[in-house]
Amino acid sequence: MSSIRIGTRSFQQVRDDLLARREIALLDVREEAPHAEAHPLFAANLSFSHLELLAYARIPRRDTAIVVLDDGEGLAQKAAERFVALGYSNVSVLDGGVTGWKAAGGELFQDVNVPSKSFGELVESKRHTPSLSAPEVKALLDAKENVVVLDARRFDEYQNMNIPTSISVPGAELVLRVRELAPDPNTRVIVNCAGRTRSIIGTQSLVNAGIPNQVHALRNGTIGWTLAGQQLEHGNSRQFPVELTAATRAQAAADALAVAERAGVKRLDAQGLQALRDDTARTTYRFDVRTPQEYEAGHLPGFLNAPGGQLVQETESNAAVRGARIVLVDDDGVRANMTASWLAQMAWEVYVLDGVTAPQLSEQGPASRELPPTPSSEKITPQTLAGWQEQDKAQGKAGKGTVVLDFSTSANYVKQHVPGAWFALRSQLAQALQNVPAAERYVVTCGSSLLAAFVIGDLAALTDKPVFLLEGGNSGWKAAGLPIETGATSLASPRIDRYRRPYEGTDNPTSAMQAYLDWEFGLVEQLGRDGTHGFQVI
Repeated sequence: MSSIRIGTRSFQQVRDDLLARREIALLDVREEAPHAEAHPLFAANLSFSHLELLAYARIPRRDTAIVVLDDGEGLAQKAAERFVALGYSNVSVLDGGVTGWKAAGGELFQDVNVPSKSFGELVESKRHTPSLSAPEVKALLDAKENVVVLDARRFDEYQNMNIPTSISVPGAELVLRVRELAPDPNTRVIVNCAGRTRSIIGTQSLVNAGIPNQVHALRNGTIGWTLAGQQLEHGNSRQFPVELTAATRAQAAADALAVAERAGVKRLDAQGLQALRDDTARTTYRFDVRTPQEYEAGHLPGFLNAPGGQLVQETESNAAVRGARIVLVDDDGVRANMTASWLAQMAWEVYVLDGVTAPQLSEQGPASRELPPTPSSEKITPQTLAGWQEQDKAQGKAGKGTVVLDFSTSANYVKQHVPGAWFALRSQLAQALQNVPAAERYVVTCGSSLLAAFVIGDLAALTDKPVFLLEGGNSGWKAAGLPIETGATSLASPRIDRYRRPYEGTDNPTSAMQAYLDWEFGLVEQLGRDGTHGFQVI
């Protein structure tokens, strides 16, 4: 029985909040794969497994209205109790969860990053964003026409697979750098991503900014290229030039400011930013939209890094409170304004911070995030664990006496883990224990053991065996020079922590790729049925 009484919130109450643009964090606390099967449009995926690591950054105000949901797995109640334990005071559970939402007449969406993807489809339908098919683009390349292909995805996605001759220019960089990449106004610019959204938004960004070149999206991205039977390249590292002329920067800044003004983006100075921060009745997110390298070289204290293109693509993963305010900053007047122009059209109250000077970018390195206090635990060194495993082996209990549970992401578990360790999901912990050998003691780990430290209490409540935390996690084990195992060797939980996107890699069935495109084509109609989005396309 639960010791904390958590109230419920109905579909209609949540819908009313969304329509009124009142702040609400509608959180799907399942793993990403079940989340991708069906969820409300603005349900941000914040899994129970990683709740403590993400909560304070994604829901910074402790009295935010939080509504958690699952689909009958029992995770919503547990997550609600955990939020209360973390100091949140306005927490409820969605009445009936996903099934109840549908039964009450709510629209359910598939896949991930649905707000941005549906918005992208709306943009194309309203603005008739110009595009070319994969065969048309290939014909241009084969004929050595005056054309440049710009890939708007993250650099790691580009390295995995890319259109031949293309250059990596993540979305927010396009308006800033296109004049250096295509200085001849007669050069045709083609923007691509893996599917549709970032191609559409990137192309429309260049159109909105008024560049003189002819611009087209590669229709359906690398999926379209593959479905046309055309070959992709792999492992390339062509990136945009870092240095820009003063004239290029000035022109891009003027273009971006004009687009932001058309979209209704608001302006802030340092005093205005402080006034927003002092307003404790509202949530204010602060994001630096430059590249991670620029951010780590120097940024404003208190600003998190969210490169602009990905912030538009994955808004709910960064700003989980719908109806909150967003403040953006850069050092060039281009990337923040272009990113803000899209967020404003997606019905966010968004500001750009003006007047930032280089000396103010005083904080270096990765962002520091507020985390709850780490629970107390009994730690062991990698050498101690290795000794226990050797002892188990000598006694004929290898993999049984000492059971290692690894709470890394499944992808990282496959890359490397302690030999004999079992992959486990915190959200599936009770089931996972039924799939591992009977233990005399448990050792929990993850990449750094930060997440594992929060799992110890959950595990201790399910067993009377001693539980230990591996000091330094898998990184500490590897640093100690101890052997590493790879592959999906021991799975105590299913690999549902990440949804396999149909546009990732080249080994997906063509039927899955086509089904994904068909789904995207239907998003505008779904938006209409849902009716809560508030999107306005300039």
